[in-house]
Amino acid sequence: MRPLTEEETRALFEKLAKYIGENIQLLVDRPDGSYCFRLHKDRVYYVSERILKVATSIPGDKLVALGTCFGKFTKTQKFRLHVTALDYLAPYAKYKVWVKPGAEQSFLYGNHVLKSGLGRITENTAQYQGVVVYSMADVPLVSDSAGRGVDCSSENSDELALSRVVLIQVGA
Repeated sequence: MRPLTEEETRALFEKLAKYIGENIQLLVDRPDGSYCFRLHKDRVYYVSERILKVATSIPGDKLVALGTCFGKFTKTQKFRLHVTALDYLAPYAKYKVWVKPGAEQSFLYGNHVLKSGLGRITENTAQYQGVVVYSMADVPLVSDSAGRGVDCSSENSDELALSRVVLIQVGA
């Protein structure tokens, strides 16, 4: 387990900034202690520095995982978020989308969210902006990309009824 290089840190923070903006600092300097990101076998882990000090006594080849896996680097050095990071991203998300119960299961099976399945959306959500998708019960489901900036109070909602609001991005 090693610290991230400058390129890896930049790729990770660019991906996180897409979803939580400047709130990245809140992930690292938390009130319950200091946390850091570490790389182990192309996977990025979010771990407390206190636990990291204890784990230094374990040989690297024997270590399976440490902390919470935030994602992985592909062979082309692109960073992909994992769903395990969702619990840490959801409270700090800048843009949120709430999905109606009828469209929730369809979305979880891999379909896009249509305007008809949209419950609420954060104001001024730009096209292709990273969003965290919630159920109407405020349970975070997944982090994806907004397909279209939608004004929910628009007069021409009939023509937008079939527009895709949230796009599925596998491994975004």
